[in-house]
Amino acid sequence: MAYDKFNKITSSAVPLPIENVDTDQIIPARFLKAVERKGFGDNLFRDWRYEKDGSPKADFPLNDPTYSGKILVGGKNFGSGSSREHAAWAIYDYGFRVVVSSFFADIFKGNALNNGLLPVVVSPEFLQKIFAAIEKDANTTFDVDIEKQTFTISATGETTDFEINPYKKHCLQNGLDDIDYLVEMKEKIAEFEVA
Repeated sequence: MAYDKFNKITSSAVPLPIENVDTDQIIPARFLKAVERKGFGDNLFRDWRYEKDGSPKADFPLNDPTYSGKILVGGKNFGSGSSREHAAWAIYDYGFRVVVSSFFADIFKGNALNNGLLPVVVSPEFLQKIFAAIEKDANTTFDVDIEKQTFTISATGETTDFEINPYKKHCLQNGLDDIDYLVEMKEKIAEFEVA
């Protein structure tokens, strides 16, 4: 399955200043029955977003109309817990394309990159600057540049670099998953087999 290709995103962000967000909170296990990658966004952070009767919790950031955008800003240690790929599916299906934190669980980070979602690791100090910028103005924007591997707070111009595997960088820029990448390389593979 191909994903949205992007090289640069300028967007506002949704703050989730909670540390140790595990994959069971991102998408609870009871919603893992589907095998297609669609529909998971409806249950993203289900137990934090909704009361037991299904009514939205007004104080949860995803329910607050003040916040919007393609960037989710989480606290330290985002994506810990089980290795469920559905966590990345849910975040992507909801509409986010970038997740920012000062630390990601390795398996979540890999799953995100495999599913069209860019995990951006910033320093704890820069993360606090991002949260402060959103608190000051919920409509403030951020520039995420994959080619330059930079994350910029538009209002202040403050920028930080982030790391990304060159292969995954190519896939995100071209909207490719691993299978799409191999299909893209089929002529080179055929040439190699002949040689």
